[in-house]
Amino acid sequence: MSYDLVIVGGGRMGAALAEGLVRAAWAPRERLAVIQPSFAKREALAARLAGVAVLEALSADDVGEATGAILCVKPDYAESVARTVAATGVSRMLSVVAGLTTARLEAAIGRPIPVVRSMPNTPVLVGQGATAIAGGSHVTAEDLAWAESILGAVGSVVRVTERNIDAVTGLSGPMPAYLYLVVEALIEAGVHQGLPRDVARTLVVDSFAGSAALLAASSSSPEDLRAQVTSPGGTTAAGLYTLERHAVRSAFMEAVAVAAERSRQLGR
Repeated sequence: MSYDLVIVGGGRMGAALAEGLVRAAWAPRERLAVIQPSFAKREALAARLAGVAVLEALSADDVGEATGAILCVKPDYAESVARTVAATGVSRMLSVVAGLTTARLEAAIGRPIPVVRSMPNTPVLVGQGATAIAGGSHVTAEDLAWAESILGAVGSVVRVTERNIDAVTGLSGPMPAYLYLVVEALIEAGVHQGLPRDVARTLVVDSFAGSAALLAASSSSPEDLRAQVTSPGGTTAAGLYTLERHAVRSAFMEAVAVAAERSRQLGR
């Protein structure tokens, strides 16, 4: 049996991509495969992804002319896995490996196949991820469209040059963690002011979700929307003054810069 797409790595990201592709009817379930060496995890994935092939390993018999692969493994052994997968004859590869350049993957593969590098974030788990993609030296417009069609099944996709992928890794990759930290802090602030924890959580989480929806639907800039809820001398102005005094804006800028530099280090 040959497959249209093989996801190499059945962890959280790989499983989320498979589920998104099934939801979007990107290909028939029987034309999708996930590689997961662990027997226990394979069994769990097979139950979760009914109709999708969950395999221990990929062989040349599994690869047809249209087969592409998604490399969804840890950076430490991504190059050796890429080499093994490419040896089966896959026609193109999409990498979601943090920090690993297309040049390094191309060198590991050892033959000229298109490699698209991407940086998704964890909201792909609920079909609302944000992903940037960049093409390697053998990539065509058709290859980028192929990668975009896959990642578009689990959220939005933007195209960037590869030199900007590390900036994306520092910004949108960790952004869910940045926001969860802010949510956590605001819930604690509500509890400190006497609110029951469940009430504080509902107010904070729903306010974040509503604010994001309003921002996405509005033609106004974030600065304009912030100004609209900041009355002169009011409570919001007082709170924002405190955040600025503690350099919260600067802290976020530094966090993104440090995360981007860490991505560059991984690439080296």
